Amino acid sequence: MTTNNSGDTSDDKTKREAQKKLVEELKGEWKLMWSERFDDKAKAEGVSIANYSSLQVERGTIIHATKDFKALNFREILEQHLVENPDRYVEPSNSVGGWNKFIKTKITSGNSDKRQRASHYEVEKAARKQPKKSGRGWLHTE
Repeated sequence: MTTNNSGDTSDDKTKREAQKKLVEELKGEWKLMWSERFDDKAKAEGVSIANYSSLQVERGTIIHATKDFKALNFREILEQHLVENPDRYVEPSNSVGGWNKFIKTKITSGNSDKRQRASHYEVEKAARKQPKKSGRGWLHTE
């Protein structure tokens, strides 16, 4: 076992690369399954049209429905394949807020200094002049 500058061993690095490759293959199959599904409009269901062995989905399995249905979860599939830290590869759900909310709350929230600096450089508005025609009409309301 050799250790590189970051303290990781070569075994850890190869294991991480193997997991990353596995996740990419699973993502590809996941996207393929969703793009190839058959939408049954009469029953309001999405049905798989092929076998996806790594996702454990057989042909004819309902993958999307409108009521009384437990949806497939990519995170659970990663856990079945024993991927370490599956949250790292799965986007947060929309109910939690997703990536945009994370960026707004965690990354850009500490940039209040920029707003304060910008307020120092604002040009003051000119003093209000007397409105034309005694300020009557919609054009002169401010």
